[in-house]
Amino acid sequence: MSIKSIIQDMRGEFGSISRKGFEVKFGYGMRSRSHRVVQDSLVVAIDAFKQSCWANLPPELLRDVLMRIEASEGTWPPRKNVVACAGVCRSWRDIMKEIVRSPEISGKLTFPISLKQPGPRDSLFHCHIKRNRSSQTYYLYLGLNQVSTDDGKFLLAARKCRRPTCTDYIISLNSDDVSKGSTTYVGKLRSNFLGTKFTIYDAQPPHSEAKFTRCRSTRIVNLRQVSPKFAAGNCPIAHISYELNVLGSRGPRRMQCVMDAIPASAVEPGGVATPSEFPLGSLDSFPSSLSFFRSKSTRRESFQSGHFSGQSEGMLVLSNKAPRWHEQLQCWCLNFNGRVTVASVKNFQLVASPENGTSGQEHENVILQFGKVGKDVFTMDYQYPISAFQAFAICLSSFDTKIACE
Repeated sequence: MSIKSIIQDMRGEFGSISRKGFEVKFGYGMRSRSHRVVQDSLVVAIDAFKQSCWANLPPELLRDVLMRIEASEGTWPPRKNVVACAGVCRSWRDIMKEIVRSPEISGKLTFPISLKQPGPRDSLFHCHIKRNRSSQTYYLYLGLNQVSTDDGKFLLAARKCRRPTCTDYIISLNSDDVSKGSTTYVGKLRSNFLGTKFTIYDAQPPHSEAKFTRCRSTRIVNLRQVSPKFAAGNCPIAHISYELNVLGSRGPRRMQCVMDAIPASAVEPGGVATPSEFPLGSLDSFPSSLSFFRSKSTRRESFQSGHFSGQSEGMLVLSNKAPRWHEQLQCWCLNFNGRVTVASVKNFQLVASPENGTSGQEHENVILQFGKVGKDVFTMDYQYPISAFQAFAICLSSFDTKIACE
């Protein structure tokens, strides 16, 4: 039996589980619906699966079948078959969690948790961002090929929220519900009034020692299902600073990113980056165990210079790669390897800063590049040691108006 016929047979046996069960648990295709209806449909689907021939497969044979499916479905949209298999039941999900490797090792984005794990070490993930000016919303897609940005696998969405003293970009797994009170809320980007300094907040801490910010008004969502391993709130994981252009000279922006959750040693040979996590001990509880704060605008946010200087010791510091002046074109140029086609002040490439003690090839290695390719369409390519969530948040900072940097 071929892999294709196996998948078709499995779809016929438990298609309702993969469509309803997994999409609700893992945040794919999330829609507002009655939890009661979803639970009833899951019970019916699970009963049907227990009576099918797939329920009695020997563990060794089942693992072999799932390994073949994972190996054969390497790209999206066929990769959705791997996601469907993980949504069948707990035993299948446990096997798929062992089989599916992290993006750093496999070079593939599969589950939502992949969006908070470091990218591949030896290649770039090619993504693109589409901007909707009317709704102030931004959508991140994984490119299905390197040539076209017309289609792609949806990854994240962000909505711009203007406040009296700052601007927030709320980031969510659901393109239809980009709000901080949503169960698919994963973090936010906040700027100061001038748009020169930004802080990236994660909905959950990247490690147990991480500190949360406090807000004057908070409300816990899904209190009964809060994971006991994690506290709810907003954890600062990175700080972005744009250099002030006091003299008003023409030229590209200068920016620096201090990655609080990534050690400077991560870019060295054999270095390790600690990935952020969703608030769950296992993937089977996503996203019901997510706990979030719905808070009012915090006017006492700290954007002190200490975040970008003394407190960055031991943390990974990224800075934009200096462009060169092209005499014939009379403009500043960077080599984006064909991924950027439109000149824009927003375009940038980030590399490890010399402050990390790196030199040579490590310093020249582009970790994140962002640039314009069309009206409201931008490419975003990233790799280890940052994640898709971190890369997306950094790129959102380039969209924000910068009164003192232009």
